[in-house]
Amino acid sequence: MSEPTVGDVADWWGTAVSRIAPNVIELRGRPVQDLIGSTSFAGVIWLMLRGDTPTPGQERLLEAALVSSVDHGPHAPSIAVARMAATCGVGLNNAVATGVNLLGDVHGGAGEQCVALLAEIADGAEPQEVVARWRARSKYLPGFGHRFHTVDPRRDPLLTLVDQAAADGVVDGSYLRAARAVEQLIAPVPINIDGCTAVVYGELGFPPPLARGLFVLSRSVGILAHAWEESGQGRRNKGPMPPTILPTQIGDA
Repeated sequence: MSEPTVGDVADWWGTAVSRIAPNVIELRGRPVQDLIGSTSFAGVIWLMLRGDTPTPGQERLLEAALVSSVDHGPHAPSIAVARMAATCGVGLNNAVATGVNLLGDVHGGAGEQCVALLAEIADGAEPQEVVARWRARSKYLPGFGHRFHTVDPRRDPLLTLVDQAAADGVVDGSYLRAARAVEQLIAPVPINIDGCTAVVYGELGFPPPLARGLFVLSRSVGILAHAWEESGQGRRNKGPMPPTILPTQIGDA
């Protein structure tokens, strides 16, 4: 086997996402200096993931979904563990990474799952059949139901924006119609934020795994804010409960 050449190594790391050269930084072929000050963060996210520029309507929907998922309080596992990590001497970056690493199938993955569910209905499957199949896998229907909210305060603003985008021809409304069909079918169980953002990401053409990736980007802001706040408290938050409260003993001592 011949030794790899410089060209071989360059090809190994070949990418269409960015180009870096002396005095040159391009993102998807766009000079970064042309993006700075003229393109929103949501617009750059779209550019990096999709390779093109969103329309104003697409950008508005994406930004709304990102804003809606930023935080849901310190009881959320990703936030709680980031706060604990922030006082363990691991540094702010590690505290954020600790929180992000908890965004799995149970906490943080429902949006991805809901995009897949709604896609079946948007593609023509009967809502009742789709719901039955998904409920046969789990008692939890991704994107629907909430332990706190009978009506999630983020629902109406997001779905209203999708309604308007559909009326303006920005999206076709198929995921929105699918979500409302499911919500009507399982009433009074409401759609939650994972379901609402799934509607947005589905309407915008993002594949299900990217719905989770976009949620991670959004929730990272809340994780960072909570970790930073906790790091300034001057205390050691070394457990999920205050030190005066001891857990219940279960089983034999």
